[in-house]
Order: sequence, then C-alpha cells, then structure tokens
Amino acid sequence: MAVSEIASHHVLSTSLKTVVLSATVLLVLAGMVSLQRELDRRLDRTMIQAEQLRALPPAKYLKPGLLGYHHLGADLLWLRLVQIVGKRSNTGQEYEWLYHALDVITDMDPQYDYAYQVGGIVLTHLAQRIDLSNMLLMKGLEPNPTVWQIPFYIGFNYYFYLHDPGNAADYIARASRIPGPPPFMALMATQLYAEAGNPETALNFLMAIRSQAPEGEIKEQLETRIMEVTIERDIRALEEGVSSYREREGHVPHTLRDLLRAGDISALPPEPFGGEYRLDPRTGTITSSTHPERLHVYRRDEIGKKAQRTP
Repeated sequence: MAVSEIASHHVLSTSLKTVVLSATVLLVLAGMVSLQRELDRRLDRTMIQAEQLRALPPAKYLKPGLLGYHHLGADLLWLRLVQIVGKRSNTGQEYEWLYHALDVITDMDPQYDYAYQVGGIVLTHLAQRIDLSNMLLMKGLEPNPTVWQIPFYIGFNYYFYLHDPGNAADYIARASRIPGPPPFMALMATQLYAEAGNPETALNFLMAIRSQAPEGEIKEQLETRIMEVTIERDIRALEEGVSSYREREGHVPHTLRDLLRAGDISALPPEPFGGEYRLDPRTGTITSSTHPERLHVYRRDEIGKKAQRTP
C-alpha cells in the first residue's frame, strides 16, 4: 500500500473514531436527560402533587423503581421540598408532610447531610416542631460522623427550646470534638455544663482540651474559662454550705467564716482571679468580686429581659 493510501486510511479512521465518539457522547447525554425525565415521571406517579408528600411511599419501595439511581431520586425529591418550603405560608400539616419527605430522602441517601441540617432548622424555626427536628437530626448522627453541624443543632434545640442545658452541653461538646467547628464551640459546651450543675464535668472537659491546644490565644482563652468555671464550682459549694447552715441555725450566716467555723465548709476557696467571694447576709447570695455575673448562656427570652434592663 502506498504512503498516500496509508495516510488517507489513517485520516479516515481518525475521522470515523471522532464521529463515533461524538455520537456516543450525544447518546449518553440524551440518555441522562431521558433518565432524569423518567425518574421525575416515576416520582410524579408516587407523589402526584407536591402537596401529597404524606402519601410518599417509603424509600424501600421507591429504590427499586429508580434503577440504582436513588441518590438522584433523593436530589429530585429535595428540589420538590425546596419549592414547598419557599411558599409564603405553610400549615402545620404541611410541615408534617415535610418531615415525612425528609425521612424518605434520608432513607434513600443516609449521607445527605444538607437535608438533615436544613430540614432540622426549618422544622425548628418555621414549624416550631422541635420533636420532629430532633428526630431528623438524631437520625443523621451515625451516618454523618464528620458533620459537626448536626450535633450542634441538636444541642441548640435542647438549650433554646427544651431548656435542657445538660443534654445541650453533651451534644455541643460532641460537635466540638469533630474537626471543623469554630473555636468557641468548646467554650460554649463548658458554659452549658456549668449551668447544668456540672462544673466539675466542665472543668475536666476544659483541661482535656487545654492539654491538646497549641500555645497562643486559644490556650489563653481556655485558661481564662477554666478560672471562670472554677468560680462557678466554688460558688455552688459555698451555696450548699449556706443552705446547710440556714437549715440548722434558722438564719443566714453573717460571713463566710461562719461557715468555716461551723464546719459547713472545710476551707475558704481562693478566688482564681485574685479577688474574693462575698456573702450577702440578707439573702445568702454568694458572688465573686471580679465576676459578679454567673457563668450562664442566656436564652432568647432572657436576652430580651436583659436588654430591657439595660439603659
């Protein structure tokens, strides 16, 4: 075969491959569009309309019909939900449908962490359904162990809506141990532990974090918080002494040294910032001279009251 014939054959072969490749790409793209339409059609058949989310079948019935593309099916369902949440008003019943659909979506794709996060926020703030929000968020904990937002939102719900600082502290502490959250997360957990009546737990948690923290501003913040939590621990111990003294003697002690002399406390603790602990003989209230405000994370209603008192 002549050189010119070989070259012509090579050009023809290359052109043919290009045409075949282009046709293949077009077929794949057409197939993807067709598949998306088919998936949408299948979902339409089960949902009929977006308002009938409560009738959405469980994921175990949807998955076989989606031919292994259940992740794409979860995406399509999510887009439908966004349309519903975007309406100007929704009834309480619609939010129950929303929870059901979110439950189906996260069954189809248990690692759809965005659905847990946004769904939890919507169910809390728009629907005022903390029970459904926590159910959805807790479902997402195990399949998404690296997503700190999920335990953080659970802790938020426990504190601001369920008024349970103990459980709030546990979940926010869990969030703080996952890589990625803001540095104040651990400090917030210790405040909540202290408020829940567990200053010793807060101190242990702080000291564990401090031992791993690099030198610098974060470590200095941890040192300060350790001293603040120590004040809360000492005040609680002194309050217990005052309570015992009052029950026995029938009145509040005049000074903290009265507690020491009566054996209600074994020693007067030093105030960690160099100040002193003070006793109000009229009320029995214990305060710190350097930190008169108790260690406390204010809830929304308390923030409003505090703002009203501020001139």
